[in-house]
Amino acid sequence: QVQLMESGGGLVQPGGSLRLSCAASRGGLSIDFMGWYRQAAGKERELVAVFRSGGSTNYADSVKGRFTISRDNAKVYLQMNSLKPEDTAIYYCNAGMFAAEVGYLEAWGQGTLVTVSS
Repeated sequence: QVQLMESGGGLVQPGGSLRLSCAASRGGLSIDFMGWYRQAAGKERELVAVFRSGGSTNYADSVKGRFTISRDNAKVYLQMNSLKPEDTAIYYCNAGMFAAEVGYLEAWGQGTLVTVSS
């Protein structure tokens, strides 16, 4: 009953930056967590960053110091700096939330492609 919509992916040169955005398709949600996963070709999907209720964050070791996750209600952002070719992947938004008249839900976006190449 809730969809997540990502934007901001694209082609960027090594060392460049991108900012990904994700928003829920409706209001009336109480967000538990929002985060980002990614999946590169031939690899398993991995957690990139998560923003939890209360403001705590976690990052994959591979992106620590380069990526920053932030949240504004039912929107989440991923600022990606100093991008490397190995960051190339499809990035997926993920969220857990309490929805009125439904209860707890987990939702996924369709993914946005980030390509880091010269």
